[in-house]
Amino acid sequence: MRVLIVEDDVMLGESIAVGLRLSGFSNELVGTLSDARHAIQSDAFDAVVLDVMLPDGSGMDLVRALRGQGSRLPILLLTARDRPDDRVQGLDIGADDYLGKPFDLHEVAARLRAIIRRSDGRATPCLTWNGFSLDPARMQGRLGSREIQLTRREFAILHALMEHPGSVLSRASLEVRVYGWNEDVESNAIEVHVHNLRSKIGAGYIATVRGLGYRLSGDAE
Repeated sequence: MRVLIVEDDVMLGESIAVGLRLSGFSNELVGTLSDARHAIQSDAFDAVVLDVMLPDGSGMDLVRALRGQGSRLPILLLTARDRPDDRVQGLDIGADDYLGKPFDLHEVAARLRAIIRRSDGRATPCLTWNGFSLDPARMQGRLGSREIQLTRREFAILHALMEHPGSVLSRASLEVRVYGWNEDVESNAIEVHVHNLRSKIGAGYIATVRGLGYRLSGDAE
C-alpha cells in the first residue's frame, strides 16, 4: 500500500512516514499543495494523508479538485481544527475520513487500511489467493493452518500482487511500492525478495513473466 503524506510540519510528517512504514505502508512525503498536486498527477498512490492547513492553501481545496475531476483516490484528512463543523465540511466535500490532531499512528494506519479496503470494494480485511491469506493489519500470511512471517518488504510485494491478481507488475513498479522515491535499490533487490517469498509460501504462487515482471500464479504448490 503506497500513501502520499501531505504535511508541512517536517517532524510530524517524518513521524507519520516512519509509523506507516512500520505498519506496512510505503510512502512519500511532501509539504505543499503544489507538490501534492504534482505527485498525484505523476505517480500512483493507494491513498492520501492530507493536512488541512498548508503553506500555500487549504487541503480542502485539493479534495474538491480531485473529486471534481472524478478521482476516487481515498483521502484521510488530518487537522488541528477538530470541531464538528470542520469534520462535517471535510467529509461532505469528499474526504473519506477525518482525524484531529493529536492522533495515534496506529489509528492512522487502521483508518487508511479501512478507506483503501472500501475503495477496493472489499468487505473483509484479508486478501486471499489460492488458499493463501494475507492480513494487512498484522503483515502476516497464512497458508492452511500455518502462519507465515513476512518482512516489511516481502509484505509490500505480496500485497501489491494480491491487489492486482490478474495483472503483471513490473520490477520498476514493485521497486517504487517497496522503496519509494528516495531509497537506493540494488539491481536484484526485487528478485531476492521474490525468491524469499517463494521459499516461504511455495514456488508456484508467484510467476515470473519474462521481460515484463511478476504476477500471481494459479499453480500453487
